[in-house]
Amino acid sequence: MKKVFRNADRTMKISYDRCVGSGECVQACPMSIMQIEEGKAVCADIDKCISCCACVNACPHDAIEHSEC
Repeated sequence: MKKVFRNADRTMKISYDRCVGSGECVQACPMSIMQIEEGKAVCADIDKCISCCACVNACPHDAIEHSEC
């Protein structure tokens, strides 16, 4: 199952089959938009995303896809 977060400019998909909620994406995000909710990563505000792809690069389980990365 993938959770999709999108706005007009970008799309982020998080694979809940791969995400273990370890929080590396939360720590890596310079905009503080990544959160762990109910043991899984979520993008709390895709509109604040600067497409730096830090969350994608930080995830040790390759659970995050980003349209700009």
